[in-house]
Amino acid sequence: MTSGKQLLSIFVAMGFALSAQAANDWNTGGGEQDEAMHLKGSLEDGLDVYEVCSACHYPEGWGTQDGTFPQLAGQHKEVLIKQLADIRAGNRDNPTMYPFALPESIGDAQALADVVAYIEKLPMNPDNGKGEWAEGTTEFAQGKKLYADNCVECHAENGEGKKDKYYPMIMGQHYKYMLRQFEWIRDGKRRNANPDMVKQIQGFSDKDMKMVINYVSRIPVPKDLVAPSKDWKNPDFD
Repeated sequence: MTSGKQLLSIFVAMGFALSAQAANDWNTGGGEQDEAMHLKGSLEDGLDVYEVCSACHYPEGWGTQDGTFPQLAGQHKEVLIKQLADIRAGNRDNPTMYPFALPESIGDAQALADVVAYIEKLPMNPDNGKGEWAEGTTEFAQGKKLYADNCVECHAENGEGKKDKYYPMIMGQHYKYMLRQFEWIRDGKRRNANPDMVKQIQGFSDKDMKMVINYVSRIPVPKDLVAPSKDWKNPDFD
C-alpha cells in the first residue's frame, strides 16, 4: 500500500514534470498556427482582412506612441501568426483584440496567412515612441549594457529578432508598449511568454526595465525598412 508520504512525493514529482512540460510547450505550434505558417499569403486578400485591423493599428500599421496599440508594420510573419493564433486559441489574453481576431471576424488560417503577409510588407514608422533618456546619458549606457547582457541572444544585436524562433523584432517598437509587455512578462501576467525570458528578466528592477527598453526604443531602424517620412500615408487606403 502506498503511504501518504509516498503519494505526496508522487504528486510533487508530477507537479515538477508538468511545470517543466509547460515551460517547454510555450511554442510547440500545431493546429492553426502550423496550418497558417505553411500557406502562401495573398497581399490582395490580406489588405481586405487588414481593414478590420486598421481600426486600432491604423492603415499604416504604426499603432500609437502612447503604447495602447503596438506597431505591426514590418514585423516577421512568423511572429504575427503565432501571436494571432495564441489570441484566437485563448493562450494570450487580449480582450480588446480578441473579438476582432476571431474567425467570424477575419476568417480562417488562410486569412491569417494573408493578413500577416500584408502587414510584414508595410514600411515602419520612422518616428516611433521613445523613452526619456537620449544617447550620451548614464541611463542610456546602462540600458545598452543590460540589453547586451540579457537580450542579444534572442532579439539579436539590433533588435531585429529571430523569425525562425518566433522572437519578435523590437527595434522601432513604441517604448510604452514594450515597457508594458516587459513588465507583464517579468511579473508573470502574460501567459504565452517564453519561460526563458521570464527567467532572464525576473531580477530586473523597474529602473532596469525602463533603461533597457529606453535603449531598445532608440535603436536606429535601417532606412530600407521605414517609410520615407512620418507623414507617409498608406496608398492602399486612399
